Amino acid sequence: MTEDKGIYRKDKKDEIIDIGSSTMQSEKGVIHCLTIIGQVEGHQLLPENSKSTKYEHVMPLLAAVEESEEIEGLLILLNTVGGDIEAGLGIAELISSMSKPTASLVLGGGHSIGVPLAVAADRSFIAPSAAMTIHPVRLTGLVIGVPQTFNYFAKIQERIVQFVTQNSKISRVKFIEYMMRTGELANDVGSVIYGQEAVECGLIDCLGGLSDALAFLHEEIQKRRREKEKMQSEALK
Repeated sequence: MTEDKGIYRKDKKDEIIDIGSSTMQSEKGVIHCLTIIGQVEGHQLLPENSKSTKYEHVMPLLAAVEESEEIEGLLILLNTVGGDIEAGLGIAELISSMSKPTASLVLGGGHSIGVPLAVAADRSFIAPSAAMTIHPVRLTGLVIGVPQTFNYFAKIQERIVQFVTQNSKISRVKFIEYMMRTGELANDVGSVIYGQEAVECGLIDCLGGLSDALAFLHEEIQKRRREKEKMQSEALK
């Protein structure tokens, strides 16, 4: 293992194999790339043959990126079917609270809890062919039909609605409309929206690809470098 300024990590090859994470360095800036793929795994282990993103890997990695003196920006690549609500929301909250420039890019799909993960970044991008599924909260396993259970469902759903509407331009009314739509999903309630529609409704900031997301991060990094140089020059006067 090697030690970098402010971040302790494995060899880059091992890092990519283990958690789909790598650090890219150029004159334009040092950007850490994190992939969130498959299903977001929470407190229960998924089968070994399932593609998953483990929250116990992602959370400390995000903390290390924030604390690193070397890394200047974060790129999140999303292709997820969703997963554990609390794990996904926890990761989204960490991303939204980072002080470094962040950009997300939805490729393939950003479904279910992938929606809060996508909007958590400073600037969100979506590929024209990518899709996002918005639906009410669902729990698997034993569900006890008492008022406390339904209150719990409502509170979790409200947390998701608040997070998404606070971190994107979509209105609360429009987001709930997508969430509660009938007749679109087989045997379910909700909506599937694609790249252009996701931008038009305000859920995602921009239609674009990898170069667009990187260009945003490079621009933000250069702005911060100029601000830092200005502050240093003023301190020397």
